[in-house]
Amino acid sequence: MIELEDSYVDIILKAMRGAGITKKQIAKKFNIEHAKIKSLLSEQVNVENIILIAGFLGLDAGKLIYSALNKNELVDIKIPCLRQFNLPYGEMLVNSYIIWEQNYGIAWIFDTGPDAKPIIEFLIEKNLRVDGIFLTHTHRDHIACLDELREKVGNPSVYVHQLEFIDGCEAIEEGFKDSLGSLSLETRHTHGHSVGGITYIISGLPNKLAIVGDAIFAGSMGGGMVSYEDALRTNREKIMSLPDETILCPGHGPMSTIGEEKKYNPFFPEFQGN
Repeated sequence: MIELEDSYVDIILKAMRGAGITKKQIAKKFNIEHAKIKSLLSEQVNVENIILIAGFLGLDAGKLIYSALNKNELVDIKIPCLRQFNLPYGEMLVNSYIIWEQNYGIAWIFDTGPDAKPIIEFLIEKNLRVDGIFLTHTHRDHIACLDELREKVGNPSVYVHQLEFIDGCEAIEEGFKDSLGSLSLETRHTHGHSVGGITYIISGLPNKLAIVGDAIFAGSMGGGMVSYEDALRTNREKIMSLPDETILCPGHGPMSTIGEEKKYNPFFPEFQGN
């Protein structure tokens, strides 16, 4: 099992940064000693304070408590013709994905991550030809081996949102569509973490897939580095609106489903799941 990308402390800190709220402001509002806030943000679980802070930050208190108590009941997701790579980049782990059409032996790659070797080895093992490489965004950890991988798999087209254009790639925007045998792809602009963040919706496998990059993680979301408000809005409107059985393929951490995120993700208190 791939570990969750964020702890409950990471979630709180992301929400604080996004809302521009400091530890001192939280302590003052709720008359909590500053030292206790620091303790809480050092993995010292205090349920009462979590409830207060969650409401102030617009997080779901119950889901945040589940995160703090490690009760996320995520399962190891496996689906035919989908391969997740979870590879080291410095001190972090970064995901890339291969999706392929079994009848034709043709594949799409989503993000490259830091290391081309395991991806190339898998393509050779499965005797797959690459039709295209699709980038969710262009932060370095997600495209570190792009040039090497592109060259070694036959220089297929590389697609990226026009707002994060890279020389030699094809610029696309929301509404772009493609197909690969029985598979189909369409794009949604899910910006906020990055200016040109793209979610790729894949149909034709047993479950619909959403390759979301750093827009949403299992139990969390990206940092809203460009706009926290836009990140929350586009996640709600364009990702969380997908069917519950849709499999989420994030840029970091394990895969999840829309249903699981409704049940566990503290950033979305309006969704409860079943």
